Amino acid sequence: MERSFWGLLWEYFKGKITMLASGLVCAAIFCGVFYLYSLPLEAVAYALVLCATFLFIIFIRSFKNFLDKHRALTDIKDRITVELDRQWPKSTFIEKDYQEILTCFYGYHRQLMEKNDASRTEMMDYYTMWAHQIKTPIAAMNLLLRPSHTQESTALLGELFKIEQYVDMVLSYLRLDSDSTDFIIAPCPLVKTVQESIHKYARIFVMKKIGLNFQEEEFYVLSDGKWLSFVIEQILSNALKYTKEGSVTITIDRKQPALIISDTGIGIRPDDLPRIFEKGFTGYNGRSGQKSTGLGLYLCRRILDRLSHTIHITSAPGQGTSVRIGLDTYRNVRFGREL
Repeated sequence: MERSFWGLLWEYFKGKITMLASGLVCAAIFCGVFYLYSLPLEAVAYALVLCATFLFIIFIRSFKNFLDKHRALTDIKDRITVELDRQWPKSTFIEKDYQEILTCFYGYHRQLMEKNDASRTEMMDYYTMWAHQIKTPIAAMNLLLRPSHTQESTALLGELFKIEQYVDMVLSYLRLDSDSTDFIIAPCPLVKTVQESIHKYARIFVMKKIGLNFQEEEFYVLSDGKWLSFVIEQILSNALKYTKEGSVTITIDRKQPALIISDTGIGIRPDDLPRIFEKGFTGYNGRSGQKSTGLGLYLCRRILDRLSHTIHITSAPGQGTSVRIGLDTYRNVRFGREL
């Protein structure tokens, strides 16, 4: 916290309060003795002026050292997140003891941080490997179930698709927190990206008999196709999850570039809307049906923030939900044959 000159001066005097009080008592004693012995006033005044001049010089020097030490310690504080500076300002013996305590504490803190980082990296590597390996049996089960057209196999394929979704969510969650998140910003065909996401959920649309309205006229945006596709899939998943009958409508706003996904589902309660992007928040609908993990929209918000996109949701109970993904970076994209 920055302090003014007068604030620092006040702090300086607060630190010297005992010395100042002692000096005033000594001055009072000397004045009393001079008065009792009836010493000439000129001699007393001369002595007082000499003492005051000497003390003022000492004060200026001491206060300058105080300011220099304050600036040096402030500079160390600003850089302490990188490394604890060994060049401490000149200090008293007690202050050196405090410095040694801080140095030991900082070293212990660094060891804990390095240990935690190593443990976290190892855990991330394990879960990433697990998420990739689990995809093999999922793909095998898909191949085994597809030839069969019984009601049981169809239900199993639906549940297997949910497992695949959760695995993709885990991978995305791990990649977002890694140091090497693979964002590749480039011109992205929005309609093609949406079509791929719709194709992935085609079976769910058919099973639930949910209609789809989508105007297929190509539109390019500047984004990462893979991550944007993940966001679209999460929103489609929510739309299908909470829509029992009706339709899902996907439109592209070309005047104020955005992708809008609307459904005729059960909607979101007004008191839940402000918290839907919080990590782990499921809301009333998610708790009542035990269908929500509370991570989907949280990941969407984080991904879109990284992509410099926006997301806004409007909803009302029983009237459906509308999700608007703002694609404001499209102006830097060249269209048509220039791509």
